[in-house]
Amino acid sequence: MLTGLAVADFRDRVRRPAYVVILAAAVALGYVAVPDSDAKWMIMQIGDHRGIYNSAYVGMVTALASGLWITLGGFYIVRNSIERDRSTRVGQLLAATPLRTTAYMLGKFLSNLMLLSSMLVVLALTALVMQLARGESHDIDLIALWQPFLLIALPLVALTAALALLFESLPLLRTGLGNILWFCIWMVVSTAGQGPGLPLDGIGVNSVVRSMYDDMVAQHIDVTGAFSLGLTYLDKPLGLFTWDGFTPTAGYVLGRVTLLLIAVVIAMLPALWFGRFDPARTWLGQGRTPEQAPADGVVQPVFIDEVGPGTPPLSVQGHGGASPSRPTVATLLRTRPEPGAVTLRVWAGEVRILLQGVRWWWWTGAAFLMIAALSSPGIHGIIRVMLPLSWIWPVLIWSRLGTQRHEYHVDGMLGAYPAVRRRVFAEWAAGLTITAVAGIGPLIRLVAAADWFGLAGWVGGALFIPSLALTLGTLSRTHRLFQAVYLPLWYSVANGLPIFDFMGALRDSSELAAVQPSVTVVVSAALMAIVFMTGVLRRFGRD
Repeated sequence: MLTGLAVADFRDRVRRPAYVVILAAAVALGYVAVPDSDAKWMIMQIGDHRGIYNSAYVGMVTALASGLWITLGGFYIVRNSIERDRSTRVGQLLAATPLRTTAYMLGKFLSNLMLLSSMLVVLALTALVMQLARGESHDIDLIALWQPFLLIALPLVALTAALALLFESLPLLRTGLGNILWFCIWMVVSTAGQGPGLPLDGIGVNSVVRSMYDDMVAQHIDVTGAFSLGLTYLDKPLGLFTWDGFTPTAGYVLGRVTLLLIAVVIAMLPALWFGRFDPARTWLGQGRTPEQAPADGVVQPVFIDEVGPGTPPLSVQGHGGASPSRPTVATLLRTRPEPGAVTLRVWAGEVRILLQGVRWWWWTGAAFLMIAALSSPGIHGIIRVMLPLSWIWPVLIWSRLGTQRHEYHVDGMLGAYPAVRRRVFAEWAAGLTITAVAGIGPLIRLVAAADWFGLAGWVGGALFIPSLALTLGTLSRTHRLFQAVYLPLWYSVANGLPIFDFMGALRDSSELAAVQPSVTVVVSAALMAIVFMTGVLRRFGRD
C-alpha cells in the first residue's frame, strides 16, 4: 500500500502540464551548467580556470548545479503534496482507512523524491548530450559522468523532499512565510555548505575541490584563485585543466548515505503530530477541514465586489463558500455594467482583495522602508539598496495575483462576467498600485534628484513585477511559482548580478543599462499578452 500511494501520487503529478515545464527547466539548467567556451558566464571555476569538458568534469559540474538549484526550485514544486489531499478531500478518505500516519508520510516523501529524482535523471542524460555537443572530449565514461548525481545531488534532493514535507505539516511554515524562510535557508546552506571541516562534508563539494586542486598542482597550474560555484559573469575566457574525477573514500560515501537516512528521519517527524485529516485529532490546527484551512499565503476571509451596479456583491468565505445572496450565473449574464464607474470599482475591489488580512506589522515595515529611503544619503544608495529592499517586502501580497479565483473556486462564476479584459486589467492595476506604494520612498527621491534614468528603471520595475506575478499566478494557479522565481531574480539584482536588472539598480555595472528600462517594459507587455491569451484559451475550453 505504501508503494502504491507513492506511485499513484507521482503519476498524478507527472500528468500535469507543469511537469513538462519542470523537465524543460531541467534541460535548460544542464545547458547553462556547461556553457560554450566563449560564453560570458560560468557555473563552476577555480580561479581563472575550468576543467576540460570530459565525462568527470561535465558530470560533476552538472550534478553540483542541479543539486543546488533543484533544492531551491524543487522545494516549491513538491511542497503541495499534503495540501492537495486536503483541498481535494482525498485526505478525508485516507482518514477512514487503516493507513498509518507513518506510512502516509513515507509515501509522500517517496513521491516527492521520485518527482525530484526524475529531474536528476533528465539532467544526467543532458550531461551526456552536452559533453558530446561541446566536443572537447569524446571519450565517454558513464561511471565518472553519473557518479556525482548519486553521491552529491541525490542526497541533497532527498533532504529537500523531506523538508518540504516537514514545512507542509507545520501551520506557520506551510504559508508564504515558509517559502521565504526556505530561500534564506537555501542561501546559507549553498554557501556555507561548501566549506572545509563540515560534518558529513557539507554538501559534498569540498572533497571534489581538493581533488581538482591536486590535479592542477600536478599540471603546474597556478592555484591561487578561489573556488566558485554559482552563476558568474566572465570578463575573459578561462584557462583549462584536465580533471579525471576522484575516487570517493569510504568515509565520504558513508557521509552521503547518512544524509539520505537523515532525510528519511525528517520525513517521519510529522507523524508525531500530523492528524492525518481526522477532525478528532488536532494539533495546531492540523485537523481543520479544507474550508477552514487557509491557502498558501492567503488570509481569510476574502471579499470580491466587482460585478457591477445592480448586482449584489459576491462574498467568498474560505475555499469557495459563499453567502446566500451570491448572484447566479444567469444574473451575471443579464447585468449590464456601466462603463467607467465599474472599472474603478473593479480596481478598488481587487486592491481590497490583495490587502485583505494584511497585519499592522506589514504596514509598519513598509512605513519604515519609506522613511529610510527618504532619509538615505546619496542616490546610489537609493537605487542599489533601498529600492531592492522596498520591492521585496510585498512579495507575499504580489504572489496572490492570478491565484485567488482558482483557490476559492469562483473561476466558473467570474468566467461568466463578460468584460474579462477589464477584470484582468483591474487585477494587474491593483498589483501595480501595491508596487508603487511599496516603492514610493525611492520614487520621491529619484524625482527630487531629477534622476530621469533612475526613474525610467523604477517605472520598468513597477510594470514588470505585477506582470510577472499575474502571469505566473494565472499559469500555475498557485502562489509558490512566483515566490520561487521572484526571490532568486530579486537576489541576483540585490547582489549585483545583471541577469535581468528589472528595477534599474545595476546601471553602473551593466553593459545593457541604457536599454534595460525599455527591455523591461517590452517583457512586461509580453507577460500580459500571455495572461490575456491564457484567459481566452481557458474560456474557450469551458465553452
